[in-house]
Amino acid sequence: MNWFNTVIEDNKIKVFDPIRKIYCALTPEEEVRQKMLYYLVEVKKYPAGLIAVEFSIKVNNLPKRCDIVVFNKSGLPEMIVECKAESVPITQKVLDQAIRYYSGLNVNYLLLTNGKTMFCYHIDIENNKIEAMKEVPLIINN
Repeated sequence: MNWFNTVIEDNKIKVFDPIRKIYCALTPEEEVRQKMLYYLVEVKKYPAGLIAVEFSIKVNNLPKRCDIVVFNKSGLPEMIVECKAESVPITQKVLDQAIRYYSGLNVNYLLLTNGKTMFCYHIDIENNKIEAMKEVPLIINN
């Protein structure tokens, strides 16, 4: 995959997103998103074809977009990844946002990152709780 390829267009730096196959503005949040995509595909070995970027969902009948959604091999959403700029701390507010998105997708995992810190959670539906994980799961099952 072609990672971190940039161009200057209209005096703005744009980065190529190999998942969406487009150039997009290189904002601080987009930089974190591209690094996370690289991590998921190249380090964790998630198939690029099972990843969606800026995935549209509805939450309480309002349109929202998940930064990254990873699907399992059956095509069902498995993990929501919420990316923030490095300057934005990962707080309870960010977790609450991901949980709201969860209500629109019913995934098993939430991953929150600002590029400096990363938090991964497993959603235990049977016991109605969210459990912090030490690592991002290696393989998305099914």
